[in-house]
Amino acid sequence: MEKVQGYIDGRRQRFVDDLCEWLRMASVSTDPKFKPEVERAADWLLRRFQDLGLTCEKIATSGHPLIYAETPPVPGAPVVLVYGHYDVQPPDPLNEWETPPFEPSIRNGNVYARGATDDKGQMITHVFSAEAWIKSGKPLPVQLKFLIEGEEECGGLGLSEFLNGKLDNGFRALDRIKADIAVISDCAQYGPGQPAITYGLRGIMYFELRLSGPAQDLHSGNFGGAVMNPAIALCQMLGGMIDARGRIQVAGMYDDVIDLSENERQQFASLHFDEAEMMRQLGVPALFGETGYSALERRWARPTFDINGIWGGYQGEGAKTVLPARAAAKFSCRLVPNQAPEKIAAAVRKHLERACPPGIKMELIELHGAPGSMVPLDSPFMTAAAQAIEKGFGKAPVFIRSGGSIPVVGDFAKHLGIGTLLLGWGQDDDNLHSPNEKFSLADFHRGIVTSAHLWEELGKVEI
Repeated sequence: MEKVQGYIDGRRQRFVDDLCEWLRMASVSTDPKFKPEVERAADWLLRRFQDLGLTCEKIATSGHPLIYAETPPVPGAPVVLVYGHYDVQPPDPLNEWETPPFEPSIRNGNVYARGATDDKGQMITHVFSAEAWIKSGKPLPVQLKFLIEGEEECGGLGLSEFLNGKLDNGFRALDRIKADIAVISDCAQYGPGQPAITYGLRGIMYFELRLSGPAQDLHSGNFGGAVMNPAIALCQMLGGMIDARGRIQVAGMYDDVIDLSENERQQFASLHFDEAEMMRQLGVPALFGETGYSALERRWARPTFDINGIWGGYQGEGAKTVLPARAAAKFSCRLVPNQAPEKIAAAVRKHLERACPPGIKMELIELHGAPGSMVPLDSPFMTAAAQAIEKGFGKAPVFIRSGGSIPVVGDFAKHLGIGTLLLGWGQDDDNLHSPNEKFSLADFHRGIVTSAHLWEELGKVEI
């Protein structure tokens, strides 16, 4: 590792410069007007792999391309699949950025730009660490396979096509990306100075509920009290989904939930999470959630129901006495490992059909879903990752769960039968999807070093 470390130390500024060059490319995947920039970002990454002499390919999809690259096989050693994405969220609202979102600014030890931490900055650490091994003349201890998509922020249709064998390009998708373990750096540390490994993710089931009543908006004086109001029906139906104690009222919601073990609850408690500080940061006078669980436990390991958007009726200036013809909402349920999205979707549909009052027509659209996942803490891959993090960050990681969802983790388990190491170098306050997204340059460099150690430690795992 001495030569590898020396290579990394001697190119710290170049790595930052390369990252900033990539961040200037406005690879917003959800907006068609940015398509040329998305292509430019994909080509930039492809050239990096080509310059390293990797076998690589730009794979066309119905949307934005996938970038695939691989190093030579290492007999007897694990094969590691590195996943990431080069697309980014829209930068809006632009007026809240202190500096332009696609003009990287370095201040206070951070780089500020859209994509700095989600996911260009974190993902590229693995490319730079592979470069360090290759260019320093040290043979990589494992075979690396990189699968980097350009549609993570807009649904991942191209990746789904790829994994389900719908791309007719002779790539032999699942055979080509077969691996023993996957690595993703698209998450965060537990806090400043405390690295972490995320061993569990929640899943999700996302819906849109549309209600309709009369054929057109009605005068509320002439018809109020005689016709069911879709907006009232919507409030009643959604309000009945959860009680005042934070318990979801859908029958069967908790049937497959695996309770936290006492060891896990003690581990979470040992993190000394400050709920008062959380309230201060969020600007709320109190927290809410399922009774009997701490804020961390509710965020990481319990199912949820949340309304994500709601609309209907008059919303302009002043008053308009209208009984709306239609009302709608988007809502989601975060799921824990062992809960099946399709089963929860069926239960939610049945609950809402029963709750829908006479005079109202209901349409429930299932927008997307993904299962939760967990990696066993006693996995040898987990042990190797912990050792690499301690060497790279100078401190042993804690083991945490995440309340968010990374659907590709479930895809890898389903299609490849492998687990995923979730190793985040970012922080919770990096403003993902928000103005002034940032990434600590110190953590960026530590991530490169940790990644280089990771290949060495994973190479020791017997397969």
